[in-house]
Amino acid sequence: MIPGIEQRPMQERLQHLFSVISGQRFLHKQGIGNEVPFFICPYRPEEASEMARLQRQLVNRLEQAGVRVLEIDLYDLSIEILRDRGIWGQILEMESSVSKDQLKELLQGVLDPAAHLIPAIATKLATNEHDVLFLTGVGEVFPYIRSHNVLNNLQSAATEIPTVMFFPGAYTHSKESGASLDLFGRLHDDKYYRAFNIFYCEA
Repeated sequence: MIPGIEQRPMQERLQHLFSVISGQRFLHKQGIGNEVPFFICPYRPEEASEMARLQRQLVNRLEQAGVRVLEIDLYDLSIEILRDRGIWGQILEMESSVSKDQLKELLQGVLDPAAHLIPAIATKLATNEHDVLFLTGVGEVFPYIRSHNVLNNLQSAATEIPTVMFFPGAYTHSKESGASLDLFGRLHDDKYYRAFNIFYCEA
């Protein structure tokens, strides 16, 4: 681990991510014991545009190195699910006439991770050849999809290959409260301890 690598310039972070993800240790899930191969790539929310560029560069470099990446944007996938279920138009029409809480409750139901989101991800995993899964769009689907719910339910569908979730916030660990995904650096209620911070991983 390079101390503080997640605070360093984007190009240094890109090099670290490329070195780790393209390595045989990472691709063959070595050194993680019996844990699921889930990795968090945290970044500051204000770096979203830079991180999007980094992700594109990273995917291109990995593809050139022979590492196949399946990238799933949770926001795009949510719209795809709503369209497939024939309710995308209704959602758009309702948006201005219902409260935010009502809309959130509706979306949480129709995009429930166990019932709808994970099966849709599983279909993409089964129909696309890949060596690693990238999950993006975490901030865009808040609050109707929570990252810890996605990861908890994803354990049933994606343990054969490493998964990297790009997370706009912090992945913190403390003796008192355990590990949590702190979205936008402010929301501290998403307890999840089975993922690894990818910036702490060795190439």
